[in-house]
Amino acid sequence: MAWRMPAETAPHERTWMAFPREGETLGETAAEREEGYAAWVATAHAIAEFEPVTMLVDPSEIARARRMLGATAAHGIEIVEVPVDEFWLRDSGPTFVVDDARPGVLGAVTWIFNGWGDQDWADWRLSAQHGAFIAEQVGAERISSLLVNEGGGIHVDGEGTVLLTDTVQLDPRRNRYATRERVEAEMARTLGATHAVWLPRGLTRDSERFGTNGHVDIVATIPTPGTLLLHTQVDPGHPDHAVTDGLRAHLERQTDAAGRSFDIVELPAPATLRDDEGFVDWSYVNHLVVNDGVIACGFGEETADARAREILESVYPGRRVVTVDARPIFARGGGVHCITQQQPTVGARA
Repeated sequence: MAWRMPAETAPHERTWMAFPREGETLGETAAEREEGYAAWVATAHAIAEFEPVTMLVDPSEIARARRMLGATAAHGIEIVEVPVDEFWLRDSGPTFVVDDARPGVLGAVTWIFNGWGDQDWADWRLSAQHGAFIAEQVGAERISSLLVNEGGGIHVDGEGTVLLTDTVQLDPRRNRYATRERVEAEMARTLGATHAVWLPRGLTRDSERFGTNGHVDIVATIPTPGTLLLHTQVDPGHPDHAVTDGLRAHLERQTDAAGRSFDIVELPAPATLRDDEGFVDWSYVNHLVVNDGVIACGFGEETADARAREILESVYPGRRVVTVDARPIFARGGGVHCITQQQPTVGARA
């Protein structure tokens, strides 16, 4: 068997999400909680315009989910009841793969999920079972991995290239004895990725206490083989100005699996620099590609949001870009890409 993770631009069968549940991440006040629920629901509704959505829902949230989602066949949203604690499904769910020699077969890589390095604020033991649960739900062949990893910590081009970060896969809180060579061998076995591009770090806020320590899906992605879409902080008053300058210089020296230097397309950050917690990590790179569309993060800045849509339309030609307000999602630790996980259509290529 030769498993391969398709590019996100390949046709999807559906997108998976997990509905929020009450707890520290969702918010302390009723208003904060309602804001969080609404952001997840808005994202699901935006995706359902393009492809079906399956939402994992904790038993305690079933009534609310049905009321807010309108989860019927007409809405394109299906509810599946299962225990949930953390609701960042990109990270707790499986990574889907295909076997080109067996066109009708779907695989599901189930990484070890330990709450982004067993963080003291994370409540992750229920959601750590989501990978195996979803694999069983869709009848996928399960590819078990001993690597602690999250879906937000990887991006692929579907042709052998994977983006990784030293501070994630080599994080001693995740993989104490990992080396680049061992991680790369596991990426080849599970994803068919024969060439790794390692980023030295992620964004500033994501490197702080409540962050993932450097997920790549907030920094860079590969819209087409040979092209990198890179988050760029243009304001020197933000620490990520130096970070993204350094990442660009580093990535300019890298090649993909085909030996090509990358054509780097910058995706500038919005103008807002800070919120109540400090410097923001607001990033338009953290979008989701869906069938015939792109679900983009919006930050309430008309000019910046419009500029991001234009750039996304240029790198994903023929797809309609829809913006959802991602500020409530980022306030809780991530973005649109972080709360979603695509399931590819077997037998199809981008």
